Amino acid sequence: MYDVLSVREDFPVLKEVIYLDNAATTQTPVQAVSAMQDYFFKYAANHGRGAHRLARETTNHYEDARESVASFLNIDADKTIFTKNATESVNIISRGFPWKKGDHAIVTLVEHHSNLLPWMRLKDIGVEVTVIDVGQTGVVDPEQIRRSIKENTRLIAVNHVSNVFGSIQDIDKISKIAKKVGVKILIDGSQSAGNLSIDMKSLDPDFFVCPGHKGLLGPQGTGVLYIKEPDEIDPLFLGGGMVGSVTKDTFKMESSPAKFEAGTPNIPGAIGLGRAVEYVAELGVASIQKHEFKLAREAASRLNDIEGVDVYGPEKRAGVVPFNVTGMNAHDVAMILDQTRGICVRSGYHCAMPGIDNLGVNGTVRASFGLYNTEDELESLVKTVSDITALV
Repeated sequence: MYDVLSVREDFPVLKEVIYLDNAATTQTPVQAVSAMQDYFFKYAANHGRGAHRLARETTNHYEDARESVASFLNIDADKTIFTKNATESVNIISRGFPWKKGDHAIVTLVEHHSNLLPWMRLKDIGVEVTVIDVGQTGVVDPEQIRRSIKENTRLIAVNHVSNVFGSIQDIDKISKIAKKVGVKILIDGSQSAGNLSIDMKSLDPDFFVCPGHKGLLGPQGTGVLYIKEPDEIDPLFLGGGMVGSVTKDTFKMESSPAKFEAGTPNIPGAIGLGRAVEYVAELGVASIQKHEFKLAREAASRLNDIEGVDVYGPEKRAGVVPFNVTGMNAHDVAMILDQTRGICVRSGYHCAMPGIDNLGVNGTVRASFGLYNTEDELESLVKTVSDITALV
């Protein structure tokens, strides 16, 4: 295991607050910020658009970042596409997939809106969409997915870890179900990339998406999209950088990844993400997973022991702990935590309204743990929530 107290020195804001909103965005280490600063101050230019020294250096650093991300995820660099977030990544697939009227797609009730709305919109072009129900713990039953597959099913989209419940889906089993019948699968790794040990070669998904700003510790405005067969997907955007030749009548697209990266990319963001991923790799994902899981499960257990507190989600959970205080609005609880102890948590629907509605509540308080959180911070959360219950 790594030294948590030493790691915290790389995240200066942790000296000011107790940050438990990691499922929304993590803090970015100074090493990644320094890499972005070097871009702006030492060699800033555009990517792939010049022969001069700064353009060459920029391009090299950008592509080095791609190699770092691909190596970390154990995927091919030419199939590793930089996007602005997981939302864009999902939309590239939903809009670029060769749908035909009458096709069928499967998603689940416990998806983030970013992995739900793009598929729901397919109904407008005649695609049938089945939304798999989930239980009160947010766990997707693979057998229910199996039973929902039809002859015209083309794709299954499912999260690896729920941002609402912290539930960990049986992605391996779901993937095997899909492959057995020749159905494509998209895995949303927004809450698992950098947090859980993932064997991408073993899972072998058709599509994998994740943001850069969560478990990978990168800056906001960065994301990753993996496409197993890039030629099967049309790009969402057309423009500079993604074409090999253009005439007045036609154009020829470049191959992946350039095909999907039209226009000037988020160059400093990608460079920062590359360095952040190296930072995560240095600490070790297995150690990060062990640390975050331990804190989350202890927090869930101790919060659940407080009279007047309801904790949601399965016993076996990732680093996400949603809860409510009886008789209090989730936003009020979050404000009190912040104003009295500087504890930053998320409150509300967490961009996953169907999953929250399934609980029969109007939002939850969500504490989500990161690689730099401590037992003392957990203790502060539990003590403050206990004090809040006395106010009701």
